[in-house]
Amino acid sequence: MPAVPPAIPDVSPFAARLRAGEVVAFPTETVYGLGADATSSDAVLRIYETKGRPRFNPLIVHVADLDMARRLVVFSPLAETLAAAFWPGPLTLVLPRRPDSGLSDIVSAGLDTVGVRMPAHPLALALIRAAGVPVAAPSANPSGRLSPTSAAQVTAAFEGRVPVLDGGPCRAGVESTILAVTGERVVQLRAGALARDEIEKAIGRPVERIGAGAAIASPGMMASHYAPDASLRLDAEAPAPGEAYLAFGDRPGTLNLSPTGDLREAACNLFAMLHELDASARRIAVAPIPAHGLGEAINDRLRRAAAPKS
Repeated sequence: MPAVPPAIPDVSPFAARLRAGEVVAFPTETVYGLGADATSSDAVLRIYETKGRPRFNPLIVHVADLDMARRLVVFSPLAETLAAAFWPGPLTLVLPRRPDSGLSDIVSAGLDTVGVRMPAHPLALALIRAAGVPVAAPSANPSGRLSPTSAAQVTAAFEGRVPVLDGGPCRAGVESTILAVTGERVVQLRAGALARDEIEKAIGRPVERIGAGAAIASPGMMASHYAPDASLRLDAEAPAPGEAYLAFGDRPGTLNLSPTGDLREAACNLFAMLHELDASARRIAVAPIPAHGLGEAINDRLRRAAAPKS
C-alpha cells in the first residue's frame, strides 16, 4: 500500500495574522521566512522593524501560483520559460513591477522591479493561499545574521516574539537563486539553491554574474551578511589552535558539511552547522569548498559571513 502523505497542519491562525497586518515566520524549502502582507505598507514596515533590516534592501514576494505572480510583475517569454522550468522551487525572478500590482512601494525599496518566487513547500503555499495575498518575506533572522533552517532557530533568534509555523527542517538549506531577467538577458544577482549550470542547461544560454560593487537590486547583495558571532576563516586546510573546524569531504573536523563531498548535502547543512558551532566557539575555520554547482552559493554565503561587519 502506498504511503499516505502527512496531513498539512492548520495554517488558518497564521493566515489570519497575515491578513491583520502582523508578521509570522513560515517554512520554505530554502530557509524560514519572516512574512507579511506585501500589499500593506504598515505590515511590510513591521518586517524591517522586526529584523532591523536596512530599508534600501528590497524584499522577495512569495506567491502561491503563476497567476498571482502575473498580477504583480510583467513576464517576458524568457521569464515564463524559467518559471515553467523551476517553479515551484528555489528561484526568484526580478521582473518589472506592474503599476496596478497593489504591492507596497516599500517592498521594492524604490525600484521599478520586484523579486517574486513560488516556494516549493506545501505549508508555505497553503499559507499564501489561505491568506489570499502575496507575502513579502526575507529570511526569518535579525538582519545580517545566520539564516534559520529550523523553527527552533527562529524562536531563539527573536526570543519568542514572532509566531512560527513549524514545518520541520528546510531541505535546501540556503536561500533561493535570484535572477534579473531583462529581455533576452539573464543576470544572476545572488547564487542560491538552484545551481547556475542547471539554469543555463534549461534555457540554452549563459547566465551572467553580477559584478562586484553593483547597486543593491535584490536581497543577499550586501557585503556583510549571513554572519555568526564567531569569526570565520575560510579555505582552511586545517584548524588553528582554539578554532572549531567545519570540514568538507574526507577531512576530519568538529562538524562535517558532507563527508562524501556532496555539495547538495553541504548546502543543506551549512546554516544549521554554523548555528551549532556559533553556540560554542569564538573562532571557526572552514575547509575549502569546490566552486562549481551549488558550491557557488555555499562560497557566496561563507564570504559574506566572513566579511567585516558594518
